[in-house]
Amino acid sequence: MDGMHDLGGKQGFGRVRYSLRAQTFHEPWEKRVNALYSLAVKLGIFNMDEYRHAIERMEPRHYLSASYYERSLTSLATLCVEKGILTQEELERRAQGAFPLSSPSAPGRSNVATRETLKVGDKVTVKTDYVPGHVRMPGYIRGKSGVVVGVSPPYPFPDAHGHGIEAEDEPTYDVRFDARDLWSDSADPAFVHVGVFESYLERARQ
Repeated sequence: MDGMHDLGGKQGFGRVRYSLRAQTFHEPWEKRVNALYSLAVKLGIFNMDEYRHAIERMEPRHYLSASYYERSLTSLATLCVEKGILTQEELERRAQGAFPLSSPSAPGRSNVATRETLKVGDKVTVKTDYVPGHVRMPGYIRGKSGVVVGVSPPYPFPDAHGHGIEAEDEPTYDVRFDARDLWSDSADPAFVHVGVFESYLERARQ
């Protein structure tokens, strides 16, 4: 889906701030949230693609103002309500106030039936699909061409896996793009590597 979470390549957010000594957790509740969503995945309550998609569905202002673990908490709570583990009323009673959840999900889609097996050295183009549900394709590579330089082990197709529908395993390809092709007149000479699922790609026209 196209949403506020897909920030890759967007301007206006300033430099990425980081510290090599950054703490993993800042408050005790963050450890609990991290443990609870990991337990929920282990127990099969939801999978990681459903978890990611619930974060994508956050209201944009909430997403931008939330910390990493607040986003995790919102996703965890949303999915527990959607799966019938608890109700929003129970959450708000325990929180003693409003507990915002993510918006409802749009439908997912199955693997592309006509996808091609690719190999290192193939020139490929990313399809210009616009997907209302979960997708693991960054918007800045849509319609762009690059070269396959590596192949990763198969994984369930996220567009289906994130919606609880049958998802066939397919590989991701390490596709190398020229930064100047991605951001014309706005990038220095460089290569950008992106892991791209097979269903998102087609052979580039010569």
